[in-house]
Amino acid sequence: MKLAEGKTIYQSPVIDIGPDLEIFLVEKKLTLFNETAPDDLQNTAIIHRTAKLWGKIEAGDELAFDSQTYRITFVGEKVNEAFKNLGHFIVVFNGAKQMDLPGVLCVEAKPMPKISISTVISLKNK
Repeated sequence: MKLAEGKTIYQSPVIDIGPDLEIFLVEKKLTLFNETAPDDLQNTAIIHRTAKLWGKIEAGDELAFDSQTYRITFVGEKVNEAFKNLGHFIVVFNGAKQMDLPGVLCVEAKPMPKISISTVISLKNK
């Protein structure tokens, strides 16, 4: 399903992929950080270049990895703050509309994206 065009509030390329990322892939999770994260956190994360977040991330918005798009179904209460400060949130590909984890962003339950160095991560408001 092609999502409607919205206002892009974030866009940044992947600059590194942690060597231990597969630990979370089996749980259908991806951890994102910008390059300011400590090395021990970068080992299990997708690292993207620091860029400004130009709005608030909300349920109904779109998260994309290049052309692979996902509707956001839930945004934890700490997601916006952590993303502004560290480029950090955990993406869970389960379609949940509620979770008890404040740093989690849930997206529709679709196959996980293929990510490589230079994949562009973007967020669009609905």
